[in-house]
Amino acid sequence: MSLKSLIQEMRGELGRKGFGFGRSRSQRVVQDSCVDAFKQSCWATMPPELLRDVLMRIEASEDTWPSRKNVVACAGVCRNWRDLVKEMVKVPQLSSKLTFPISLKQPGPRGSSLVQCYIIRNRTNQTYHLYLGLNQASASASNDDGKFLLAAKRFRRPTCTDYIISLNSVDVSRGSSSYLGKLRSNFLGTKFTVYDAQPTNPGAQLTRTRSTRLLSLKQVSPRVPSGNYPVSHISYELNVLGSRGPRRMQCVMDAIPASAVEPGGTAPTQTELVHSNLDMLPSFSFFRSKSVRSESLPQPAQKEGLLVLKNKAPRWHEQLQCWCLNFNGRVTVASVKNFQLVAAPENGPAGPEHENVILQFGKVGKDVFTMDFQYPISAFQAFTICLSSFDTKIACE
Repeated sequence: MSLKSLIQEMRGELGRKGFGFGRSRSQRVVQDSCVDAFKQSCWATMPPELLRDVLMRIEASEDTWPSRKNVVACAGVCRNWRDLVKEMVKVPQLSSKLTFPISLKQPGPRGSSLVQCYIIRNRTNQTYHLYLGLNQASASASNDDGKFLLAAKRFRRPTCTDYIISLNSVDVSRGSSSYLGKLRSNFLGTKFTVYDAQPTNPGAQLTRTRSTRLLSLKQVSPRVPSGNYPVSHISYELNVLGSRGPRRMQCVMDAIPASAVEPGGTAPTQTELVHSNLDMLPSFSFFRSKSVRSESLPQPAQKEGLLVLKNKAPRWHEQLQCWCLNFNGRVTVASVKNFQLVAAPENGPAGPEHENVILQFGKVGKDVFTMDFQYPISAFQAFTICLSSFDTKIACE
């Protein structure tokens, strides 16, 4: 029996036994029916060695989206299947694959290959959608053939601008259970701070704002506190003389050591994505409306031992009369938003590892942009850095 027919047979068996998306009166009824259906199916009595072999073949063969959804479906059958699939699926650093939502918080692949994505901007509702796609340079605003990854929505405040990041393409709000974090800018749009909804490492520092103080009065998740954990600071150099040229920026990654880009270096990797059910709070909408009254943004400081990313200096093309960077065909439209980021040397001269492009972002259409990244930053971190380029910068143009 071929692997394709094996998957089809498994889908049909589980569907007949109640594993479809059927409607029920309560979640308990759905769970009980799923457990009973699984006990009655032939897959419950499969020997562990054979089950492991089947799941390994599925994981190895379904290596790209949309076929990779079969791997996710297998992980959703039961706890035993989920544990086996999680054991087999490697982190993006090793496999170069984005499979589960937690993959968006883990460092990208290590080496010369970059994860190729693209961002579609909607000017009407101020939203930005991130998709996984290899050849989407010609995509239009109505083309969503790629695998959806993240969504962001812009909220303008009196003294700053917030970009809310969510796993849900429709409900992009801090009150959603799919809320991941946010990007906040200062009034001029020259300094940005990226906040994660949960700590990236045991030593992460919680930034106390009015919204987090109010939320802490009624804790939602007993394991992970709700709050804002700074993970990076982005700053754009002021252009007070109005000289022409690309923007100059640098990113201080609070959670990544500078040694991560060196041979043998490591970056912190999250292993679990805990969702806080903020929708359970009936008065959360009141709290959210007061979130603009926050403390001043932390100033991005040059801290010892932390990874600092800086934009790669472009070269002036005499014939074209413009600044140029080699995007290897991934960028086709000239824009002040286009950039490439490399690691800044901590001490001494730059080595070969400081020439590798860690993140590149560029325009390919009116509202379509490409975003390519690699180790040691994650898709979430790369997306937030690219969002900072969309914001209006009064003193940097």
